[in-house]
Amino acid sequence: EKDPYQQLTDREREVLKLVVEGHTTGEIADMLVVSPKTVEWYKTSLMNKLNLHNKTDLIKFAIRKRVITL
Repeated sequence: EKDPYQQLTDREREVLKLVVEGHTTGEIADMLVVSPKTVEWYKTSLMNKLNLHNKTDLIKFAIRKRVITL
């Protein structure tokens, strides 16, 4: 079975990291030079691919995958 994290695009991984670091949609949009709606699209896409339904699950996933450390 494929690792769902490996199926994310580089941009989705970047958005995942910024989200779990606590940045707002607006801050992420500014950092990536895209619109806030684009950031929301990436967040929805990566959550669908990972089959996660809320930010808490996203954070737990990111810790397990060592996207972030505590």
